Amino acid sequence: MIRTRFAPSPNGPLHLGHAYAAIVAHDLARAGGGAFLLRIEDIDGVRSRPELADAFRADLRWLGLDWDEDITQSHRLVAYAAAGDRLRAMGLLYPCRCTRAEIAAAATAMGPDGPVYPGTCRRNPPDSATEDIAWRLDMARAMALAGPLTWDDARAGMQMARPDLFGDVVILRKEAPASYHLAATLDDAADGIALVTRGMDLFAATHIHRLLQALLDLPVPRWHHHPLLVEEDGRKLAKRRGSPSLADRRRAGEDGLALAEALRGHDFPAGISLSESVSSVS
Repeated sequence: MIRTRFAPSPNGPLHLGHAYAAIVAHDLARAGGGAFLLRIEDIDGVRSRPELADAFRADLRWLGLDWDEDITQSHRLVAYAAAGDRLRAMGLLYPCRCTRAEIAAAATAMGPDGPVYPGTCRRNPPDSATEDIAWRLDMARAMALAGPLTWDDARAGMQMARPDLFGDVVILRKEAPASYHLAATLDDAADGIALVTRGMDLFAATHIHRLLQALLDLPVPRWHHHPLLVEEDGRKLAKRRGSPSLADRRRAGEDGLALAEALRGHDFPAGISLSESVSSVS
């Protein structure tokens, strides 16, 4: 049975791009006679605003979407810590105190997410850790242990995993219980997600997630990376640039069901279109 999920973070209101992502996941599940889950990803420290979760639910109902399970990510902190402990015990994590500015200044290569970490702290002993650190994955060791890996995208086909292009990514963040990479990978496994639906902007991240699945003996789903809704200049929709929120549209009396059908038919408001661009890791 197909199980999909929509997993918004309550650090800002939903907009049309979120609506499109939710509709894609919902409709794929329903077309396959499966389940659609709502997962609130609320571990982003002070940026997470609990009141937005209820607004998200109201927005989805306004669009005519229903869901089979309602999950809150912050209930899984023990699982994230256990996975971190397991990776440490495997000798795959090391503590890092570098700031973003220091990394940008020292980096000699660019990866899909920006400057590639130059390995400054790679030789740090585990017992040098303090509270104010991040834990990074020793990518070379991890890939040697996992061996060659592939993953399948419903739209792009079979992919050879290339997490090495990201360098030693952060697995446990300084200010949060887990990085997006670790939390999303563990959550999808715990939720039994068989088809991970998300935007093309996260296509490249899947290479890292496939590696973590291999290291932690997790099931491997299929992925479906859909196009992004973008503004005329190609930038993603964002509230800070004046993109109206779903809550604003709802309160203004707009017909949510009609909006959902328009999005399904790609009948977007003026100045908004779909982008097929992918963060390439070839």
